[in-house]
Amino acid sequence: MDTRPLNSPRAHLVDIHEVLQEEEAEQSTAGTAANAEHKPDGNKRASRAAKLRDSRRQQRTLSRQISLETGFSVLNREKRNDPNNGGGGQRKVLSRSGVSFGGFDSAMKGAGGGMEGGMRKADYSLFRTKSALSKQNSLMKSRKEREALASAVDEHMQKTQGFVENREDESVNKSVPAGRYFAALRGPELDEVKDFEDILLPKDQPWPFLLRFPIGCFGICLGLSSQAVLWRSLATSPATQFLHISPFINLSLWLLALAVLFSVTVTYLLKSIFYFEAVRREYFHPVRINFFFAPWVVCMFLVIGAPPVLFTKPPHPAIWCTFMAPYFFLELKIYGQWLSGGKRRLCKVANPSSHLSVVGNFVGAILAAKVGWKEPAKFFWAVGFAHYLVLFVTLYQRLPTSEALPKELHPVYSMFIAAPSAASIAWDAIYDEFDGLSRTCYFIALFLYASLVVRINFFTGFRFSVAWWSYTFPMTTASVATIKYAEHVPCTMSKGLALALSFTSSTMVALLFVSTLLHAFVWHTLFPNDLAIAITKKRHGGKERKPIKRAYDIRRWAKQSTLPFASIIRKQSSGSKDENEAE
Repeated sequence: MDTRPLNSPRAHLVDIHEVLQEEEAEQSTAGTAANAEHKPDGNKRASRAAKLRDSRRQQRTLSRQISLETGFSVLNREKRNDPNNGGGGQRKVLSRSGVSFGGFDSAMKGAGGGMEGGMRKADYSLFRTKSALSKQNSLMKSRKEREALASAVDEHMQKTQGFVENREDESVNKSVPAGRYFAALRGPELDEVKDFEDILLPKDQPWPFLLRFPIGCFGICLGLSSQAVLWRSLATSPATQFLHISPFINLSLWLLALAVLFSVTVTYLLKSIFYFEAVRREYFHPVRINFFFAPWVVCMFLVIGAPPVLFTKPPHPAIWCTFMAPYFFLELKIYGQWLSGGKRRLCKVANPSSHLSVVGNFVGAILAAKVGWKEPAKFFWAVGFAHYLVLFVTLYQRLPTSEALPKELHPVYSMFIAAPSAASIAWDAIYDEFDGLSRTCYFIALFLYASLVVRINFFTGFRFSVAWWSYTFPMTTASVATIKYAEHVPCTMSKGLALALSFTSSTMVALLFVSTLLHAFVWHTLFPNDLAIAITKKRHGGKERKPIKRAYDIRRWAKQSTLPFASIIRKQSSGSKDENEAE
């Protein structure tokens, strides 16, 4: 075993050669040839042994080079006694940073000319829209090369190319399994790659802007559009007339939300055009799939919170159909996956962000009531309420099979407030009264709000993210529900609560708005590399970790496994007693 240090002080390479019977035969033949020099026919035997040894050396020109630092292996051809290549003993080493597979193809291409120049620029064609044909051609070419190489090496050496094959298979994947996201990512939003995972793109290089633009940016539109609805309610509600709030605040927020929605929509459409593979990976992401509901919810918020100065008539029913139809077809797809089971059943993919796929039913019911369609409003209210109950129970009891809900508290938990608050407002809009059912939903939201407020210390210490904007609209929805409650139960306490919640939600939106501007234009950290979409389909460098059985699962299994043995022992003991009695 020959250990040779690389340029890096931490990396060492070990040449592992398997001692074969042929080598032993060579050594014995060489020894007999050396002893036969004094014999008359010794020259013939020596020349024959030399020819046999040279032919076997030419056939076996591949060695395995294993990096003790990373645990990965690479196939390379030895350069023994080749004056054109600078002598023997020179080896080509796979340059690897241990953080990504970015530049792997370029490293393999540049292996013939040495690795002194380092890795080339990362290849983003995996995520481009119109690159399927070129990827297939490159895949066919690489397969031919692998077949030619496989004919020259044994089965053990072929296994060292496993991560190369997985790397190429990533380019033609239709989707990444939901369980793979849970295994490779961490964090409440599943946006951080675990330490032992590799990604398809380099971490230390800035990616293109469109590739770094996430679907979570629609959360900014959610926060601003819901604020437009809140300030419209504050300006027009009888419970807050004593404040004399100007309607121009609602107009300013509505125009700002409309401008931000237009900018985000155009940018994400460009991403869909140029990097559709990245958009598809976001669609299969267990958390980000829920943000595909956000654009339609934002549009309905803008219609509900339209300034009375600009729109004096009720909205046309066609507007409701335009915004609610895509939402309905998308929820048919998602709810069907929840119901039918499989890898994306609700107990597996449920997370607080799943409320975005439910709250739109209540927002659509409010807009349907505004356009005068009460029956469709009742239909969507019933659908939303049924799925909210199932989602609430799934998240609240923390099933052992659920992997998405994080242990630490996070602003994502404010999503629990959105659905019951919107349900109470929708019921009031449909039946024109804040009756018992509407108040029940409102009190549920108020209790959940209070349970989060008393744990405010647990919401600190988290990295700022654009997705935080989506957590502001539940607070705003609770404020609007409180204003509706104050209209039907006018008292000092209800009005004071409405003002307090409205001030809190507006303050949070203002702080997030300022923080977003600072991260975008001052610190330039608003859009880091979106590592969540660059994970591999399978884990490289080892087998997938199987989930560890919990203690109670082991006890239950042991209890079940001992039942047959216990029954057999009882039968044998009862049989022996009967025999003794018979004797």
